[in-house]
Amino acid sequence: MTCVTLSYGKNGVLKNCQANGHANFSKKGSDIVCAALSVLLRTAMEVLSHTENVLLTADTSSRGNLAFTVQVKDDLPDTVIRLQSVTDFIRTGIKSLSSEYPENVLLREQSES
Repeated sequence: MTCVTLSYGKNGVLKNCQANGHANFSKKGSDIVCAALSVLLRTAMEVLSHTENVLLTADTSSRGNLAFTVQVKDDLPDTVIRLQSVTDFIRTGIKSLSSEYPENVLLREQSES
């Protein structure tokens, strides 16, 4: 099972994402659940890496593990809106996968108090 932990800061903006494990829906190299998770998270990382006023730190060095941290340099309204949109994209996509493949994907969410 792949466990994805999303941590949110103020305004519901994503601060951290960590995905660990293998979905084990199918054999390595042809697992559609792993592929879907990879596309969701890597696309979000790519968008974030090109977002002004955002510093993205990522670790994709080992198979089955992906982690990234989002730091906002300046809380400009346009930046916050973009980050909220990316957060919604990731959260909605993973919730959908978790709902459809509950034996393969687990979503954990944490919010700043």
